[in-house]
Amino acid sequence: MITSIILKKLKQAFTDLLPIILVIAFFQIVVLKQPLPQIGEVLFGALLVVAGLTLFVQGLEMSLFPIGEAMAHALAKKGSIFWLLCFAFALGFSTTVAEPALIAVAWEAAEIASQGGLIDPSPESLKQYAFGLRMSVAFSVGLAILVGVMRIIRGWPIHYLIIGGYVVVMLMSIIAPKEIIGIAYDAGGVTTSTITVPLVTALGVGLASSIRGRSPLLDGFGLIAFASLLPMIFVMGYGLLIFR
Repeated sequence: MITSIILKKLKQAFTDLLPIILVIAFFQIVVLKQPLPQIGEVLFGALLVVAGLTLFVQGLEMSLFPIGEAMAHALAKKGSIFWLLCFAFALGFSTTVAEPALIAVAWEAAEIASQGGLIDPSPESLKQYAFGLRMSVAFSVGLAILVGVMRIIRGWPIHYLIIGGYVVVMLMSIIAPKEIIGIAYDAGGVTTSTITVPLVTALGVGLASSIRGRSPLLDGFGLIAFASLLPMIFVMGYGLLIFR
C-alpha cells in the first residue's frame, strides 16, 4: 500500500511538471533543432525535481496546512484579538524576510542602483539598500496579513480593500521615482513564496472556520492578495525616501 501511495504521488508530480517538459522539448527539438546538452544530467535533475516536488507537497499536507489551521483555531478560541493580530503580523514578516527570492531581488536591485549612480557603490551602501528593501517588503507583508485577518474578523468586503489598494498603487506610481517602480511591482510577486502561501492560506481558512457567520470559502481566502498588494506601496514609499 505504501509503495502504491508513493507511486501515485510521484505520478501526480510528474503530471504537474509535464507541460514544462513538453514546452522545453518542443523548443529544443523543433525550434532550436539541437539535442539537449548533457542529457544524462538533465534527466537526473528532472527526476530530482519530481521527487522534491512530491516530498514538498506531501510536507505541506502533513505539516504546514494543519499547523496554520490549528493555530488559527486555537487563537480564535482564546478570544484575544491582540494576540491573533500579533501572530498574523509576525507570520507575514518572518516568512517574508528570509524568502530567498526576495533576498536575490533586493541584492540585484542594490547592484543595479549602484551601477546607475543612484547609491554609493561601496559594499556597506549595497548592504544597507538591500536590507532596507527587504525590511520594507517584510513589514508590508506582515501588515497585509494583519489587515486580512481584520477583514475576516470584521467581515469587510474584500473587493473594496483590493480596489482601494490598487488605486493607491497607481497614484504612487505617478509620484514615485521611476527607478523604484519596476522593483516595487516585482516585490509584490516575490512575497508569494512556497512557505508564506500555504501558512497564510491555512491561517485564513482556519480563522474563517472558527468565527460564527464566516464562510471558509468566501472569507478564508484573499490574504495572499494583500500580501502582493502592500509591498508595491511600501517599496515605492521606500524609493521616495531613498531617492528623494
